Amino acid sequence: MKNHLLTTLPFGFLCFASSTTKAGAQESAQDSPTIATVSSIEEGLPYDKNGRLASYHLVFPAGDMAKNCPATRPDSAHYGFKRTALEGDALEFVFPNYDEDAPCMAACLERGAEASIAGYPMPQKRYNASDTTTDFDQWFAQKCSKVEVCLINYYDEEYALENYWVSPDGEPRLNQALKYGEKFTRCFLSFLGHKFIVKTTRDDSIIAKFTVEFPLILAFGTQPPHAQDIQEGQFDDEIRSSLKNEWKKQDVAKRTFSSLGFSKGRLPDDVFAAMGAFYYNNRDHKTREEWRGKGVFVNWWETDIFMIQVPWSLKDAWQKRLSNLVSEWAGVPVEQTVMYGMRQYEDGARLLTHVDRLKTHVVSLIVNIAQGNLSQDWPVEVFDHYGRLHEVVMEPGDIVYYESAKNLHSRNRPLMGENSYYTNLFTHYRPIGEGDDWYKEQTAAPGREPLLEVEGECHVPSEVVSKETEHLGYGRVRCDDPRLGKNIAPSLFVVKSGDDLIEWWERTTPEGSVAKMHDDDDGDGDGKIDEDYYDDDDDDEDSNDYYDGNDDDDFEPDPEKDEL
Repeated sequence: MKNHLLTTLPFGFLCFASSTTKAGAQESAQDSPTIATVSSIEEGLPYDKNGRLASYHLVFPAGDMAKNCPATRPDSAHYGFKRTALEGDALEFVFPNYDEDAPCMAACLERGAEASIAGYPMPQKRYNASDTTTDFDQWFAQKCSKVEVCLINYYDEEYALENYWVSPDGEPRLNQALKYGEKFTRCFLSFLGHKFIVKTTRDDSIIAKFTVEFPLILAFGTQPPHAQDIQEGQFDDEIRSSLKNEWKKQDVAKRTFSSLGFSKGRLPDDVFAAMGAFYYNNRDHKTREEWRGKGVFVNWWETDIFMIQVPWSLKDAWQKRLSNLVSEWAGVPVEQTVMYGMRQYEDGARLLTHVDRLKTHVVSLIVNIAQGNLSQDWPVEVFDHYGRLHEVVMEPGDIVYYESAKNLHSRNRPLMGENSYYTNLFTHYRPIGEGDDWYKEQTAAPGREPLLEVEGECHVPSEVVSKETEHLGYGRVRCDDPRLGKNIAPSLFVVKSGDDLIEWWERTTPEGSVAKMHDDDDGDGDGKIDEDYYDDDDDDEDSNDYYDGNDDDDFEPDPEKDEL
C-alpha cells in the first residue's frame, strides 16, 4: 500500500529546490562574521515569537577576545551558529566561575530553548581549556555540531525508502534503507547543515529533501488512523478485566522506597532547557502512536496519542543526570532501564489505572515537557501505599517520582480543552545489584516506611461542591496530618479492591464517551495476572531496534577545514 501524503514540516525542512554546496549552505546561515556582545541572556539574544532561542549560539566571555581564544576566531562557529560574547549579567549567568586570568571558555546554547533557561547549557556543551586536553575544534564538532537524526517510513508499505547524504560536491551517497513502520525507525549521526535526499525504491523518485537544523525525528508519509468502527461499550469488558488485573499486580511487590510511593520535584534547568528545545524544534514531527492490539491503557479508539521519539544520544545525556535524582529519591543506587516518549496526549485523552513492569520499572519519573490550551488542569493520579488517591498537577519542567511497579497510577479524568496537548517523557529504573527478586523482601529504610495510619481528617475547599467542581480543589486539600502532603484528591477517594478502580474509571468517564456504564459486573475479573508484568522484554515501550549503528561519520569532515 502506498501513501503519498507527506508529513507537514516547517519551511526549510522539506523542499525540492536544487541542492547547494555545503559552503553555500553555511554561508546562507551566517548573518555576519562580526561578534555581538550582550549583557543579558533574556534580553540580548534573538528569540522567536514564542520566546524560544532563534538559533544556536556559541558564547564566550567578552574578555577572551583579547586572548586569541579559538572560540573567538571568525571560523569558530559553523552552520546554524551565531558567535556571541558575554559580559555583565550574561557572563555571570552562563559562566558563574569565570576568572579573567583563566584559559579560554565557551558554551553552546540550544536553539529552541526557552528564554528564561536558555543560558543553562548541559555539561557536555561547555568548554574550559583548563579542564580538558581536548582541542576546541574537536569539542565543538563532537559536542555542538554533531547531532542525531531519526527517520521513519510511513510512505510506502511495500517498497523501502532510501536515505542519501549529499556530499559537499553535490554527490548523493547512500546512507541507509528505511522499511515501513515505527519499529523500523532508523537513527544515525550527522552534522548541522548536512543535506539529505530521500528516494522511494518503487520508482527511484525523490520524495523529500531536508537539511539538518537540529537533533531530528522525521517521518515521511502519514500512518493510517486507527479503525473508526468502534461501538459503544466495545472495550468495557477488557477495561474491567484489566483494572482487576492491575489491582492484583500492585500487591505483588512488597518492597517500598518512600512513605507515600511518590513525590513531586523539578528538573535541573539545563536538563529542562535541552529537553524543551528538542520538543519545540520537533513539535510538528509527531507521529501517531501505534496502539491497536496493545491493550486499553490509553483510549486510542477515542482520541489519537502521538509520539516524538527521542534520539539515543540525547537519551543517554539526559539519563546521566536523571538517574542521580532518582537514586537520591529512592535511597538506593539505581540503573536506568527504559526512557520512553515523548508521548503527546491531546484533547479527550485518558490513561487507565495501572502499575508498570515488575523487573524493570521499579522506580520511575514522569517529566512534563510541554502543555497548552487546557481548560482544566490534568493531574496525574497516584494511589499511595494505603490506597488514598493523590492528584498531582504538573507544570512544564516538573517531575513526579513514583514507585511504578508498586503504586497504581493513571489519568482517568479526560484531558480537556480545544486543541489541548500534554507532552510527557517517562524514565524507568531498578536498584543496582538486587536482581529480579528485588520486590520479595519487605524492607524500608528508616523514615521511609509506608504511611498507613494517619491522624485527623482532610478538609476539602468550600468551592468543591460536586464531582464537576473537584478540579477547583487540586493541591488545596488540607490534612491534619502533614505527612499526607498537598495533593490528596478533592474526592477523598480510597481504593481497596479492583471494583474500586472500576468505580473510579466510571466516575471519571465523560458524557458521550464510547465507554458504557454497567452495574451488573460479577466482580471476578479473569483471575490471573498477565505474564508481561514479569517480563523484562519491554517491546511495547522502548527498544534499541531502530538504531542501526550507522552514521555519516564515514563522511565526517575535518573540523579544522571548516567543512561542517
